[in-house]
Amino acid sequence: MPLNIAIAGAGFSGAVIANELAQAGHTITVYEPRTHIAGNCYSARDEATQIMLHHFGPHIFHTDKAHIWDYVTQLGEFKPFVNRVKAVTQGQVYSLPINLHTINQFFNKQMSPDEAKAFIASQADKGISEPQNFEQQAQKMIGESLYQAFFKHYTIKQWGRSPDSLPASILKRLPLRFNYDDNYFNHPYQGMPADGYTALVEKLLDHPNINVQLNSAFNAAMKSQYAHVFFSGPLDAYFDYQLGRLPYRTLDFVKETHDGDYQGNAVINYCDSSQAYTRISEHKHFAPWEEHNKTVIFKEYSREATEDDTPYYPVRLSGDNSLLERYIDLAKQEKDITFVGRLGTYCYLDMDVTIDQALNTSKLFLTCLANGQTMPVFTEQ
Repeated sequence: MPLNIAIAGAGFSGAVIANELAQAGHTITVYEPRTHIAGNCYSARDEATQIMLHHFGPHIFHTDKAHIWDYVTQLGEFKPFVNRVKAVTQGQVYSLPINLHTINQFFNKQMSPDEAKAFIASQADKGISEPQNFEQQAQKMIGESLYQAFFKHYTIKQWGRSPDSLPASILKRLPLRFNYDDNYFNHPYQGMPADGYTALVEKLLDHPNINVQLNSAFNAAMKSQYAHVFFSGPLDAYFDYQLGRLPYRTLDFVKETHDGDYQGNAVINYCDSSQAYTRISEHKHFAPWEEHNKTVIFKEYSREATEDDTPYYPVRLSGDNSLLERYIDLAKQEKDITFVGRLGTYCYLDMDVTIDQALNTSKLFLTCLANGQTMPVFTEQ
């Protein structure tokens, strides 16, 4: 029997679940508090320059999952794109992630891969056996000099906290290479949607069983109107912050329009403390198949999110996460609701992981429905 289902949020999590359940015959209402769909992946052409802008920061699609690549490329055309990030520190420009070129340039050497491996091993802090935080992970992985130059001050600007209070897992996601590969990601499937991310989400939501309500926020009082709710908004917001606010970082973007080519690259990180911004992104370089006489850049500033800000990055500290645990316990007392996505699960998720989790959540819901089982409040640990 078709069910009446509500989805809070029209980003990738909500859109994928909406599409999957609509195709299964259910009636879906998607509530989106913003004026647009696609969440923080929202992209649109700049009126003055016609450059496709990533309005909430750069998004480069990358995945190691063939089925996810097949899924997104069926939604729209993807163009080849490799993210080759540059980093400014101590008055020099380097390649990120740290690779053989970075190492040789930084230490003014001409080492082979094996020589560089031995050299970095000699730089590593031998007194750290099991890193307990970001700082220790960096000191063990690359040594003090590279840590100070590329990560310490950037991390403080990005997170507003000392690196020794952040989990080691943040740095573990970044590769260290002993060759000249400057591809920022290791994944075999990488690209950029030719018509932007908004067009992909539009296609997902373009179904007769889906009704999208923009400028409309879902709240707990509306839950009784639906057989089930998938909530991709902030976990603490659903409970009206009754236990307090979970910490998030937000971003301020300062947009500038210039003639020609501003920095010659899509993304340049500013790793030391001489600039307050963390990076500059030049958006026409995200679409190298297009030609534009003018250019648009965004300088990116990170700060603590207030109640009036868009939350971007959940702050998971290496020590106390008791408030999150209390909210998880509160959520597990609920029925007929599943918390999904980056905000609903309070996890930093890349786009491919978000889509994969949404597909798995949809499949599990349909399986539970068919077997008369209870759908879990969280489908991912």
